[in-house]
Amino acid sequence: MMREFRKPIALPLMRAAVLMTTLALAACGKSDESEAEAEPVRPVLYMVVEPRPATQAGFAGTIEPRYSTDLAFRVLGRIISRPVQVGDLVQKGESVATLDPSTLDLAIQSAKADLASAEAQYANASASEERQRILLQGNNVSQADYDAARQARDSASAGLEKARAGLKKAQDQRSYAVLRPDYDGVISATNAEVGQVVAAGQAVMTVARPDIREAVVDIPDSMTQYFAPGAAFNVQLQADPSVTGTGTVREVAPQADAQTRSRRVRIALDNPPDGFRLGATIRAALATPEKDVVRLPIQALREDNGKTSIWIIDPDKQTVSLHDVQVIARQGGNFVAGGVEVGSYVAIAGVYELKEGQKVRLDQKGTGL
Repeated sequence: MMREFRKPIALPLMRAAVLMTTLALAACGKSDESEAEAEPVRPVLYMVVEPRPATQAGFAGTIEPRYSTDLAFRVLGRIISRPVQVGDLVQKGESVATLDPSTLDLAIQSAKADLASAEAQYANASASEERQRILLQGNNVSQADYDAARQARDSASAGLEKARAGLKKAQDQRSYAVLRPDYDGVISATNAEVGQVVAAGQAVMTVARPDIREAVVDIPDSMTQYFAPGAAFNVQLQADPSVTGTGTVREVAPQADAQTRSRRVRIALDNPPDGFRLGATIRAALATPEKDVVRLPIQALREDNGKTSIWIIDPDKQTVSLHDVQVIARQGGNFVAGGVEVGSYVAIAGVYELKEGQKVRLDQKGTGL
């Protein structure tokens, strides 16, 4: 009778345990579904991408000469004449500054006197050597006397050469009192005035060749990979955007500036227009085809560990996906990007809060430009 009593008790207990477990799992599943359904759809500010020509953005810079030389006197002196000013055109060999030549003229006079003395000594020594040679032939003097006379003549000859070299040096020093450029150019800077005493090698002015010009811009160090030598650029005059030109990168500074963390880029210009005068302010940008270039507000750019991307919105599914882009240039609150299709919907706010595949609501359209 005991066996028949225990069987009915065990079965209901097991069935109850299984039922409770099933109910608990079902409750959890419903809770997860409720949370997923309760997740709100995020409203997003967006813009529709339109093409922008590359010349509308880029980097500000100036027109500079490729060849520029600091002119300096090779001797110490006081400037008594400087007939040229900044902007003046000068020719090769033209006098552009003069030092007081008084001291140099005295040095020439002294050198001439030394030369005259050396010539007289040489003439006297030569005559003495000739007399001793004749006497030696008649056995009237010893060989030692003749050798001494010959040595005196040789010494006088060396003194004469030294005096001649001294005069030549003094004359050269006198010629250094006049400053002359080595090529035709334009005076781009002056560093000394009339009456000022300048040391040898101290820059007095700068002359530049205006025929070979280039555009010079500073770019962020993080963007140097886009500015390799040979890269094509579009350049426009900032004062008159209708004046444009093209060029290629000639040189990129090997090191970034310690203060600004930017590198200097020199762009060789192809047949620059007359409007590209030395010192003119220009704007240069990579010559990317217009259809591949768009301008976006900087708020649309997401940067992570040197990687740049934007959020592209699917207007049908109303979801977002991260899209890598190439930042070609930055201009104020905007940036020029490559690799973005025209007509794309781009999120322009909250780019660090969106998630891949997140549902959004296109509530407000803007440009951000």
